[in-house]
Amino acid sequence: MIVIAIVIVIAVFAYSIVTDSSPNANRMIVELGAKKVGFTKTLLLIPQQQKRATVSLMRQCFFGKSDEYKYVPINGYSFSGHQLIVRHYIDEGMEDTFAYNVQDLLPIAQKSANVNEQQNYIVQHLFKVQKFILGTDRYGRDILSRLLIGSRVSVGVGLVAVLLSLSIGVLLGVLAGYFGSLIDNVVMFIVNMFWSVPTLLLVFAITLTIGKGFWEIFIAIGLTMWVGTARLIRGQVMVVRELEYVTAARAIGASHFRIITRYILPNIIGPLMVVAASNFAAAILIEAGLSFLGIGIQPPQPSWGLMIKEHYNFLITNQPLAAIIPGLAIMLVVYAFNILGNALRDVMDVREE
Repeated sequence: MIVIAIVIVIAVFAYSIVTDSSPNANRMIVELGAKKVGFTKTLLLIPQQQKRATVSLMRQCFFGKSDEYKYVPINGYSFSGHQLIVRHYIDEGMEDTFAYNVQDLLPIAQKSANVNEQQNYIVQHLFKVQKFILGTDRYGRDILSRLLIGSRVSVGVGLVAVLLSLSIGVLLGVLAGYFGSLIDNVVMFIVNMFWSVPTLLLVFAITLTIGKGFWEIFIAIGLTMWVGTARLIRGQVMVVRELEYVTAARAIGASHFRIITRYILPNIIGPLMVVAASNFAAAILIEAGLSFLGIGIQPPQPSWGLMIKEHYNFLITNQPLAAIIPGLAIMLVVYAFNILGNALRDVMDVREE
């Protein structure tokens, strides 16, 4: 539960804690591609010529903010009058020298200051030493930032899949288990028909129908996970409907709706919570697999499965962490949900002593 809570908090406040707060953590510094863990480099922040639209604080928190600067890696710098001379980092052992007009780097309020004040402003505000804790990917993007923002996809797909699968599965399972007869036969025919199609193939078909994208893949996964939920709920309802308190409710003339909502559903909440935890874990794995195959979340939006796809060939190089780290994140979160599901089953199984 602690692991799950941490992941949810990170997913909600990701842009507030990452070093790359640009949308989708997609700040590419191509000179810094595929750098190792802990790589540190000084960056020169050159103001963008195009003025950015004002973004509210709330929107920044949830969607990030476009960069106001161009980030240039450097090995060193010096001033020569009104010029800033920098040694532009290209690669290990390779650099080039560029000169920038100091006036072009300053905001309007600083353009009238004397030379020393202008130079001090540049040193204090336009130089940044950044440490890439988990290194960079092949495009020079911060792996840690993309990993944390990618947690939103895993949490989101799990939540949407659970809500959809429980809504459809509970509705059909209750109808089949409570009323039986023809309704049961029709529902079970539909369930068995969907059950006979492999999950990934079914998701492929749905995504090809409604398209690829953030919400489309969430809906596609949710629409394939209700089958197991419906079968489980049907069995639980068939057991509960024969118990004495349900029979007593029928005897006093309670409506079907009241019996289902007041006497049956509250008494199958235990299995519902177990299947919800299981579906959450399964949805994360399915999304990661789909993104790895290229039909899930589309770049540049970060997803743990997509990060593995982009860097799986790094496993045979000296930079395997770009693919291993998102894989470990998937494993940890799925393991946490499976352990939570097992614990809920043990706690809520009243038949065990």
